[in-house]
Amino acid sequence: MANSDASLSSLQRFSLVLLRTLIGWHFLYEGYYKLVLPAWTRQGQPLGHWTAAGYLKGATGPFAGLFHSLADPRWGSLVNGGVEILLLLIGLSLILGFLTQLGCWGALLFLTLVYLAAIPVHGIPQQGSEGTYLFVNKTLIEWVGVLVLTSFRTGEIAGLDLLWRRRESGVRAEAL
Repeated sequence: MANSDASLSSLQRFSLVLLRTLIGWHFLYEGYYKLVLPAWTRQGQPLGHWTAAGYLKGATGPFAGLFHSLADPRWGSLVNGGVEILLLLIGLSLILGFLTQLGCWGALLFLTLVYLAAIPVHGIPQQGSEGTYLFVNKTLIEWVGVLVLTSFRTGEIAGLDLLWRRRESGVRAEAL
């Protein structure tokens, strides 16, 4: 057991690792879907490959101008590819517990950008939204979940980070 989780119960450790795994799956599948599967119209017809342009053009937050400029076709493949790869890497990091702190910080950065692009300030149902939000939405809740994972250093509870740390400790102990 890692020093940082010595005071946590088995249920607390399990819950934190489960939360990390589920958030990791969310990121991984979003990245996979965007990378591999086509975008669809509301009528169920394939539209072509996924693009971030629609989301960026619809930005309403305090940095809307920046997000709108990233929707420019000159940036399209770089932005789209960056989003896809970032989602995949964050997802793998969290699911595997590998470079977990880095994966968590990447998730926090990504979720911050997504939230800032469209802060829910209306408090009434919005077209294309599956809920009614006022300041707090699923993105912000997931952001707080990742912050919890970061603060508890869940890679030291379970995952490849823990195995790596144990291996390194064993190698150092043998050297003494």
